[in-house]
Amino acid sequence: MSKESNAYIITFAVIMIAVIAATLGFAKEFLKESQTQAINLDTQKQILSAIVPLSEVGETGEQVNAYYAKHIESIAVDINGDEKKINQEGEQIIPEKVSIRKEFKKKDKAEKILPVFKFKDDAGKVTAYILPVYGNGLWDNIWGYIALEPNMKTVKGAVFDHKGETPGLGARIADTEVENRYQGKTIYNEKGELASIEMIKGEQNPADKITEHTVDGLSGATITARGVNSMLENYFTLYENYIQKVKKSSANNVSSLENVALVK
Repeated sequence: MSKESNAYIITFAVIMIAVIAATLGFAKEFLKESQTQAINLDTQKQILSAIVPLSEVGETGEQVNAYYAKHIESIAVDINGDEKKINQEGEQIIPEKVSIRKEFKKKDKAEKILPVFKFKDDAGKVTAYILPVYGNGLWDNIWGYIALEPNMKTVKGAVFDHKGETPGLGARIADTEVENRYQGKTIYNEKGELASIEMIKGEQNPADKITEHTVDGLSGATITARGVNSMLENYFTLYENYIQKVKKSSANNVSSLENVALVK
């Protein structure tokens, strides 16, 4: 076949188009896989950062994956606090891949999927329950993870982030110093009622204004602070049935151990 013939030109063009299409298809799948891995890694880092400094986890993706696999057990629950393994489409739920943003937008609480990430120590004992939170700030969405002690009452750690809060003002919710204000705070009052945690107005408030249910505020970021307060109250309420079930289960386990000790 002559290289100058129409048949040759058409054949060559078809082959080149096929090669280019295959190359682009491969590149697209490769990039998609890379993006998925990056998203998964970022999710793992956010979850872990609520309970442990990332410097202790490791710098590489392999180190983060290994640490996460060893220390995190993930489940999903419904509004009743019962474990939920299958979604409405009949697919298996992978808690790390649940879109908290999409679940936040669901109007019907009964349809919400609520991930729970249990942090285990080296001996395999659960030492914290990490819950995702999501809400609205001044300009756009805010989100984070709250780690509760096994008593399901005391905050062990917190990490927040945002999409578009004002730098130096509302954006400070993602500062470690602000996040650390939540450590040691309690989400239930003395009567056992859900009290959540409130970021009060103003900053550098007198010590008598800071209680076990409040943290110091952010200067010039009142609306963002209100958004954080609403976000926490909303999600503690959504998870309350699960929290109560964990507390009841823990109490039963303690009672059983005491009975065994008495028998001995």
